[in-house]
Amino acid sequence: MNWLALCSIISAAFAVSFGAIGPALAEGRAVAAAMDAIARQPESANTISRTLFVGLAMIETTAIYCLVIALLLLFANPLLK
Repeated sequence: MNWLALCSIISAAFAVSFGAIGPALAEGRAVAAAMDAIARQPESANTISRTLFVGLAMIETTAIYCLVIALLLLFANPLLK
């Protein structure tokens, strides 16, 4: 295994691990804020939940992009050919 393949593997590992930390913290914070808002105004739970799900989907795209970059580094790296 050459040094470029090793660097690709390490970079993919860092991309997935660090790319999952931010979205996980953001999703936890968003859910906590939504639960707090629902506890204060139970009548608007449907609106808050709908907005929460859209926000969670947008937050999750960051982790998905990091996964795609890691998969590109591992399986479609043009420098390794």
